[in-house]
Amino acid sequence: MSFNVTGPDISPSVPIIPDVARQSSSSSLRVVGGSLTPGSFSSRTSSSTSSSASLSLAHQKPIVLEEGLRHANVKLDARQYRSAQFAQQLLDIINAIKVPSWVNFTVNPEALKIHKVSGSLTNAVYFVSSTCIPSRTLLLRIYGPSSGQLISRPRELHTLHVLSSTYSLGPRVYGTFDNGRVEQYFNSVTLTAADIRLPKISAHIGARMAELHCVDIAAVEHSPPSMPGAGSGSGWQIGAEKNVRSWLAPARHVLALPSIPEDIRAELDLAVFETRWEAYMRWLKDWERKEGASKRVFCHNDAQYGNLLKLTKLKEGTPEHHQIIVVDFEYASPNPAAFDIANHFHEWTADYHGPTPHILDNARYPTREQRRNFFNAYLEHCQPPLPVIVPYPICSAVRRGARARARAARAPSPRVEPLVARHVGRLGSGTGAGGCGGQCCRARV
Repeated sequence: MSFNVTGPDISPSVPIIPDVARQSSSSSLRVVGGSLTPGSFSSRTSSSTSSSASLSLAHQKPIVLEEGLRHANVKLDARQYRSAQFAQQLLDIINAIKVPSWVNFTVNPEALKIHKVSGSLTNAVYFVSSTCIPSRTLLLRIYGPSSGQLISRPRELHTLHVLSSTYSLGPRVYGTFDNGRVEQYFNSVTLTAADIRLPKISAHIGARMAELHCVDIAAVEHSPPSMPGAGSGSGWQIGAEKNVRSWLAPARHVLALPSIPEDIRAELDLAVFETRWEAYMRWLKDWERKEGASKRVFCHNDAQYGNLLKLTKLKEGTPEHHQIIVVDFEYASPNPAAFDIANHFHEWTADYHGPTPHILDNARYPTREQRRNFFNAYLEHCQPPLPVIVPYPICSAVRRGARARARAARAPSPRVEPLVARHVGRLGSGTGAGGCGGQCCRARV
């Protein structure tokens, strides 16, 4: 089933990053190996010196440090979270990293309430509170023993710290310890598959996505653009392409193992996926050579309902759309804005808590009206704001050209991605794409 989708490449043309963020981006995080003396801690700030000299020579799993965050040299055993020893070690961490409000009170281990929220290969998550400090619940995250093979912890920590400290996006990280971190807790509820379909909630998500896309990629990425000086932010490698290429070879290796049943290989059909993926990337690069590359923006890349929180109470004077909090930035990377939007729309077709969580229902894909509602909120919160979308027929010249190129490349129809996306993104200037000169889709505002 194909969808007639307008997905604008509407990334902001003016970055909103303050100068301090560029300075802090050069602060890099550090990964050190070895074991530290339990109970000691190091303060990692922009003016601090390395504490690596205090490390012993015994090399164990790497410890992730981020400049600007305090670190406690303590390792927690997630299996012992009900024990008095765990509570005392956690209090040592809280005091070492100087969590706001908590350092002003004396809390005994028996007064600590530790509620386990979830546990998986990547994280064990707990809510931490105390009757002594009723207004400050914390989120404790203990990394899974093999999570470093699935997630780049240094990248994730750096991203979280920059987003929260510079842009007030996502949870604040109070500090780290040897195998985890302590984060800000939001009094909130996780959105459901039904929630993201509500017009007001969807508009709030669009507004928050626009704000995330305003983040300066250079403040978050450690590596420089793959093509410096490319202009319009297009020098950054497409994150989706980089990720797919990184796991294709391991996927081939795993599927070739004798223990993998033949029906699993047939169902996944990795060869067909790879053929279609390569065809799509060839089409995309050909399009960008002819029409100009889409500006890369900082994308979340996993805006499914489980990663979206709604605050139960909003502070007075706070914009209404800020009741939506985006979490879990493990997959964040530079991409065209349309990729993030299209991925979110496809998440509408999923229900991870239904009887068939692994099956996407195309009938749940957002309608034209629902997409327009999202786009308008996105455009309104771009920097600077762009004209909103009004009903218009999708340019037939664009559609014909896209179909012809897709057939020639034997690729899936590109309408979901950057073609019409860029077309809508150009509406504000009244210029079209695909050979129509904008005559049949000029903006009306």
